[in-house]
Amino acid sequence: MEFFRIHRTIPFMHYRHVLNAISLASFIVAVYWIFTHGLSLSIEFTGGTQMEVAYPTAANTEQIREDLSTVSKEVLVQNFGTSRDVVIRVPTKEGQTSGQVAAEVMKVLQAKDPDVTLKSTEFVGPQVGDELARDGGTALALVVFGIMVYLALRFEWKFAVSAIIANLHDVVIVIGIFSVMKWEFTLPVLAAILAVLGYSVNESVIIFDRVREHFRKMRRVDTIEIINSAITATISRTVITHTSTLCMTLSMFFFGGPALHYFSLALTIGILLSVYSSVFVAAAIAIYLHVKREDLVKPMKKEEIGDMVP
Repeated sequence: MEFFRIHRTIPFMHYRHVLNAISLASFIVAVYWIFTHGLSLSIEFTGGTQMEVAYPTAANTEQIREDLSTVSKEVLVQNFGTSRDVVIRVPTKEGQTSGQVAAEVMKVLQAKDPDVTLKSTEFVGPQVGDELARDGGTALALVVFGIMVYLALRFEWKFAVSAIIANLHDVVIVIGIFSVMKWEFTLPVLAAILAVLGYSVNESVIIFDRVREHFRKMRRVDTIEIINSAITATISRTVITHTSTLCMTLSMFFFGGPALHYFSLALTIGILLSVYSSVFVAAAIAIYLHVKREDLVKPMKKEEIGDMVP
């Protein structure tokens, strides 16, 4: 499906050196910041107290969060099940037990609404948080490994390496942005990063499929011109796909409330990065690896040519 057709090839690769230098610098800064400053991990990873409370009418999560700012600046408040049920997560507080934290929270809530009731209290210990962090890292590593295997089987190795580097570029920079901005890194954000990986590899596959097709159809044209032509041919599809997806993620960002704020933010950044990296990182690296027609279009053997001659 094409929303519009571009009849003139756009020289994307003309700008690859400058943009790749920016990408490399951003990647190095992101890696440095992640390892030196870490992430602002949520209660799921660090441990704390989780409470489920019920209101007689629809709960105002924004107001609850503001009221509980006296208890903790890092409190998480979100609806679950119905608009009257609320889950509250408070990080571990030094010198206080889980029961004391829960009592303090209920005191604040009942001062505003005496009819609010406590349904359950659960303590998430540091051990559980460490296990979640470890399992999340394992899931991310397995997804990356699976993508590497898929790309290695789907494409010639130069394209596979290019796509893998582009995918890692997207993931590291998204995580780096969360580290630099000190945004809360939650389990939904981890899920968003895994989704970005899949989204990024899909974009790379689309472009490389078209590059392979153009290698077979276009003769006496150099590699850079073929890649520019292939990327130009996918622009219409890119505009339709990414505009639709960004409408969804931005809707979640603006109207989904705090529960979806960082999840949708990670998705939005990741989608924009995947478009950029598929064009200016993956395709550029393929050029640096000297991909050529012979890598994709194998020369015919003499026996095959003889069989074609009547």
